[in-house]
Amino acid sequence: MRKQETIKKQGSTRVVNLATYTSPQIKSKHNENFVTFGDKNQYFNYLIDRFNGSPTNNAIINGISSAIFGKGLDATDSNKKPDQYAKMISLFKKEEVRKLVNDLKLLGQCAIQVIYSKDRKTIAQIAHMPVQTLAMEKCDDEGNINGYFYYPDWEKYRKGDELKRFPAFGTSKEPIEIIYIKQYYAGYDYFSPVDYQGCLQYAELEEEISNFHINNIKNGLAPSMLINFNNGIPDEEAQELIEQKIREKYSGSSSAGRFILSFNDSKESAGEIIPVQLSDAHNQYQFLSDESMRKILIGHRVVSPMLYGVKDNTGLGNNADELVTASTLMDNVVIRPFQELLLDAFDKILSYNKISLNLYFKTLQPLEFTDVDNVDEEIKEEETGVKMSADFTEDEGLRMIELLEPDDLEDWEEVDEADVEDEEPDDEWAARLIKPKQTSLQKLATIIAKPSGFSYLDKSLYKIRYRYAEGRKKSKTGKSRKFCQQMMSKSKAGNVYRLEDIDRASREGVNSELGHKKQPYDLFKYKGGVYCHHVWKKVLFRAKKGTEKGSEDIKDYKRSSSIPKTYNINPRGTREAIKQPVTMPNNGHHPNYKK
Repeated sequence: MRKQETIKKQGSTRVVNLATYTSPQIKSKHNENFVTFGDKNQYFNYLIDRFNGSPTNNAIINGISSAIFGKGLDATDSNKKPDQYAKMISLFKKEEVRKLVNDLKLLGQCAIQVIYSKDRKTIAQIAHMPVQTLAMEKCDDEGNINGYFYYPDWEKYRKGDELKRFPAFGTSKEPIEIIYIKQYYAGYDYFSPVDYQGCLQYAELEEEISNFHINNIKNGLAPSMLINFNNGIPDEEAQELIEQKIREKYSGSSSAGRFILSFNDSKESAGEIIPVQLSDAHNQYQFLSDESMRKILIGHRVVSPMLYGVKDNTGLGNNADELVTASTLMDNVVIRPFQELLLDAFDKILSYNKISLNLYFKTLQPLEFTDVDNVDEEIKEEETGVKMSADFTEDEGLRMIELLEPDDLEDWEEVDEADVEDEEPDDEWAARLIKPKQTSLQKLATIIAKPSGFSYLDKSLYKIRYRYAEGRKKSKTGKSRKFCQQMMSKSKAGNVYRLEDIDRASREGVNSELGHKKQPYDLFKYKGGVYCHHVWKKVLFRAKKGTEKGSEDIKDYKRSSSIPKTYNINPRGTREAIKQPVTMPNNGHHPNYKK
């Protein structure tokens, strides 16, 4: 009888890596007539995920985006071209520009919808287009991109789905075109990589480290482990199946970084989990966290992390001088190139509308950080955001009086004129002289209206305007300056002005030739300047439709107890507007005119 042989199988041990970093592939889709940024434009979503997941990456992108936008768009020649400036402001709304800035930094490119007027003579509106919703039409034979295809979610796109095509700016007669803004990089004919491309793996590493720690605490597991199966060694297929099940449960940063799976021939039938402790694990994680932050800062070309609320141990930016230097360098090396890309595109849009302005983004940098001692006024404004003082000759100031053209008052009738200093509230003045028109039936009615329902208290029934007029004290010579002559000529022609019109002219330096040190001054208060004999009169207009002249006696009306305070408005400077400068202290001179 043969002796029974005992055969012992050698144990099978596998080392399984749960997660490894894979560099994203940027691929162009060539099997259709368009190109996407990676498969189904997914690379844009990858960038957004790195923004949301990495705290350092998030802080820097937000900080740089805010620095690019600053306080919004402005123009150094806004004073000389107020009409063009007003059109520019209405075209480039802050919320749209802010979205473009954010896309340009976060995604490396941005897109503008250019919406034309019906006759295509002007661009009526611009709007932000989410760049991740666009795929590019393939280049023509000359390498030009002539169109873009829109789809709201490219990950859900299936071949044959209907796409909306928008032509590129200046290539069609369509009502909407697209301006695509991106930085040039060699080898990228279509989409542009982000300027922080080199640090994306560290942004993902920082994200995974935080995920690891959170889930390690939640799961109560050690970072690495050894799993022993001591109930025999299954065949290869069974081992693969067990490995797959464990990988699905414990893979990625939500559990351990790695596990060791061991199959053994033993009397024990239950699996055993043995934590594998790292003696210096905390040092390893701290190193990875610090290294990730440092590489992300380098990737974004951040001169000093303190500029964006990130504190490191380098010491850079810890004193005022270093912070000023870092801020100036960051502004010139990183922020300005982004701004120039946007401004170039904005200039194209304004040019189509025949608008020529020297645009710039108002900076967020403190004035103390900027050295503008040896630069001209225009550059100083661009560097600091502080508007230049308007310096006009007398003739230029007279020409700018045309800015005070009144509203179209064809449907309004003048009712009364009063001194600006008149203390009667405007609503009472209007109520005394204007009342809602009543039908024949209403005139016969005896029902008294409720106080809160008096429609004559609605400002839509009356307007307050101002007229340039002679004061009580007459000039002995009978002569007036050109400014006053022109203003009186306009008054005789029926011109009246809004307070806002007068204030705007004051800011823009109308008649500043006669201001203190030729600086702009308050025209509402000082009129034509020192020794001037003119005043402002306020003029009441009622709407011809829906109103008629009322009783002179305010007692005929019961005053409402619910009149809002906004109806009792006396503009600032009201008491001075009625005074002739010649009757003011120093004949209307500035208090420091002798200094």
